[in-house]
Amino acid sequence: MKAKIENIVSSIVLGQDINLEEFACSVEGVDNPKRFPGVIFRMQQPKLAMLIFRTGKVICSGARSREEIDLAVQKLLKKLREADIIIKATPKIEIQNIVASSNLNFRVNLDILAMECDNTEYEPEQFPGLIFRLDEPKTVMLVFRSGRIIVTGAKTPREADMAAEATRNIIKKTSAIMGT
Repeated sequence: MKAKIENIVSSIVLGQDINLEEFACSVEGVDNPKRFPGVIFRMQQPKLAMLIFRTGKVICSGARSREEIDLAVQKLLKKLREADIIIKATPKIEIQNIVASSNLNFRVNLDILAMECDNTEYEPEQFPGLIFRLDEPKTVMLVFRSGRIIVTGAKTPREADMAAEATRNIIKKTSAIMGT
């Protein structure tokens, strides 16, 4: 079962301190919001945002592939060079979380699923989806009555696919599948 990548959050370590004030003042496209300990670099191509901290740590959000993250890092390094900030080490990139979506292609009775499966939380008065936790791969799914699922916590696209497939298989073993 293929899951569609919606967002990849990654951490990037540049390996040196960054003078954020100098950086934000020297280049366009970098925001230095009040009461935030870093600066924000937003890109249109690929469409994502990078939170850059003084320590040289960066959080990248909005990418949909590893290639987009790599491209964004190259654009960030170029932007830093525009401000005469030269990064000497090769940046270390680590994917922290992948959010993906998929469709089970059947409707789900969330009340029955909550009763029949362990590792679930369902409080329809507070949230319309059922929270479903998998141990392998270690992920959390949001399952909706429509059969739509959101996978969170995956570290690779393959893990997101495996989590969606495992969720589908578990639900198929229950009596929670509703007629269309």
